[in-house]
Amino acid sequence: MFEHENDTIAAICTGAGGAVGIIRISGPRALSTVRAVWRGRRMPGPEYPRVMLYGHIVSGAGAGEPSLAVFMPGPHSFTGEDVAEIHCHGGSFAARRALRLVLQAGARLAQNGEFTRRAFLNGKLDLTQAEGVLDLINAGSERAGLLAERRLNGAVGSLVREIRAEIVHLLSECESRLDFSEEDLDWMPPDVLCETIGALRKQAADLALTARTGALIRDGVSLVIAGPPNAGKSSLLNRMLGYDRAIVTPVPGTTRDTLEESVSIGGIAFRVTDTAGLRDAEQADPVEAMGMERSQQSLGAADIVLWLLDASAPAESFPAQFEAMKRAETAVRGKFIPCWNKMDGAAMDPDELDRAYPDEKTDTDHTAAKQPVFEHISARTGDGIEHLFRRLEETAWDGLPPAAQSGDAVVSERHAVLLEQAAKHLDAACECVRAESWELAGSSLRTAAELTGCITGETATPDVLDEIFSRFCIGK
Repeated sequence: MFEHENDTIAAICTGAGGAVGIIRISGPRALSTVRAVWRGRRMPGPEYPRVMLYGHIVSGAGAGEPSLAVFMPGPHSFTGEDVAEIHCHGGSFAARRALRLVLQAGARLAQNGEFTRRAFLNGKLDLTQAEGVLDLINAGSERAGLLAERRLNGAVGSLVREIRAEIVHLLSECESRLDFSEEDLDWMPPDVLCETIGALRKQAADLALTARTGALIRDGVSLVIAGPPNAGKSSLLNRMLGYDRAIVTPVPGTTRDTLEESVSIGGIAFRVTDTAGLRDAEQADPVEAMGMERSQQSLGAADIVLWLLDASAPAESFPAQFEAMKRAETAVRGKFIPCWNKMDGAAMDPDELDRAYPDEKTDTDHTAAKQPVFEHISARTGDGIEHLFRRLEETAWDGLPPAAQSGDAVVSERHAVLLEQAAKHLDAACECVRAESWELAGSSLRTAAELTGCITGETATPDVLDEIFSRFCIGK
């Protein structure tokens, strides 16, 4: 918990190394603080609200650094307080020097997330919108950024408030039966009341399901490219990135360690890991063997494994390639996509290659085992890559309900836990309504209202706020 909520705080709110550094000041002494360290022909103040002014930082030596300053009087500012900003040159020195002068003028250094926390406490944002700020900062793909923007614009908060408002209305219905039991009021019949509670319960549970979509978009997907040596794994990584990141040679065992990069496919951030080729340990030197061990570890941790086979190799090698693929698939906890690479040098067409895979029978019912669906690409020429990308995107979304995939309003894991708990209490309330146990029904509805209120911050405790805002960086 912040001990001095009414202090004037300051921090650098831009990332290191940018062209411009911004020092943000918020609190009752924001204006006097910026005027103490900055001079211009026109000074920031109420006569020039939200106007960017040109001047110099007062450094005590020379004319001072050219910079811009702006004053945004509360409550029409991000934090709801008086806010001033100094825009100076970026880099590692200028912004830090300006911040030091601001702190010497009487402001204190802001703590993690303190600007956004003040915006929340002053009613400028609800808690879901505040979390949207953090998600926008951490967004690793365009789709993650759009998701964060929707949350920041109130898409989640408005839905949760609607659910909570209806719960409170139903709570008043139950409590009025206790307070005015002798009166003949226009109460809902128990079956109608229970039906209404059930609809709310479904709405809360459906909204909780969108957390899986949020996790996929926000955290991305771990994709491991694996296969035997010289199958073209590093070439495929380079093709996916659009530049040569991994060394490619015809020498088996060139890749000795895992190599991870990020690429966006269909708006989803894929964390792509290129692995050392897997073959008999007896054929590998000690360094390559260590790389192969790391490859095996990557297979077990991946969300999706893309297993490459060499389509240009002699057909006599196919049984060994298939056997290695089947062994690898048993070690994979995620989804498995087999892929023929080097189709530009293949002696067979795609159908012939696929038919080369043995049509095995199971020991129990002697029916054909499920045949793998192969992709067919050339990492060298790029043929088949777009189709592979669509397959990867579809595989990432596989298992998510269509409504959750739309992403109009996607909740976080914290929201989902609270919504699921609220749904359980709504179930309990419905059972109590059926038994006409109005006091117990009211208790369950009251708890559901508190849980949903914790999502938007209406009933959040200081400990919850501390945990959320501690994840922010200083300056936000």
